[in-house]
Amino acid sequence: MGVLLVIEAVRPLFPMGELVATPGAMALLEKRRLSPAKFLTRHVSGDWGDLCLEDQELNREALKQGLRLMSSYTIGSSGETIWIITEADRSSTTILTPEEY
Repeated sequence: MGVLLVIEAVRPLFPMGELVATPGAMALLEKRRLSPAKFLTRHVSGDWGDLCLEDQELNREALKQGLRLMSSYTIGSSGETIWIITEADRSSTTILTPEEY
């Protein structure tokens, strides 16, 4: 069964390519009743979530140099996390849990 994602109107900083989500990430988002679109919108607009300042700077450089981009978002007070990774060639963006990396 496919998942329809509606991304809020933002000016994307980069193309996301094909959108993919791992089973663990989808299960976590469904359990918390959260839409993946919320996190994809943040990612594509340069809100890297819970990354440290150094990793945020690496993402800013990656935007300029066409390298891989990564965001990390803590889900609720449980401390559970999802990552979003866009490949360097911008062919795909994956939502996953750290355990699935």
